[in-house]
Amino acid sequence: MNADQGVHMIWWLLAALLPLSALLSRRVSVRASLAMALCWAGIFLFVLVMFSFRQEFTAFALNIKSRLTDAPQQQAVGKSLHIRISDDGHFWVAGSVNGTDTRFLIDSGATLTTLSDEAAAQAGLKTDSFAPGLAMQTANGVVIAKRSEISGLMIGPIQTSELPVIVSDRMNGVNVLGMNFLSRLKSWRVEKDQMVLEP
Repeated sequence: MNADQGVHMIWWLLAALLPLSALLSRRVSVRASLAMALCWAGIFLFVLVMFSFRQEFTAFALNIKSRLTDAPQQQAVGKSLHIRISDDGHFWVAGSVNGTDTRFLIDSGATLTTLSDEAAAQAGLKTDSFAPGLAMQTANGVVIAKRSEISGLMIGPIQTSELPVIVSDRMNGVNVLGMNFLSRLKSWRVEKDQMVLEP
């Protein structure tokens, strides 16, 4: 038994003495004492489980929170798509690249649509490893990317094909819908807290 285990053992013994001393100081029936002891045992067992698996519970809670807060809020209205602004002040949208679910950040300041290398690999996109890389200026500095093309892109009810893209391993898992996609739409605009895309 190491020092940490010893400290935990002493803590649990002291915690167990609390209800036992309360029972001994009173004159109660054996049945009531047993019921109270079982109740305290259940409470301590619950606390022990919560303490022992606190990291797993925390990870589970963060995962649920992530799904609830980061999930793109979008709604198809006829042929148009309405996207609610996220808590981070950006417009995120769920789509698919060659049939593979992909989440995008819409950025009208980006000239080209950009995919992370993970998203490109999942969608089966090919890049020319021998072609010279394309230098891109981003908020995080200059990154080198490779050219590719999406055969089929679907954003809600909006579909397009043969969309030139660039692929980079410096995107930190973020995929960006740029102006080369937005310029294919009939219109796009921001109304209060929503972005409206019309094909």
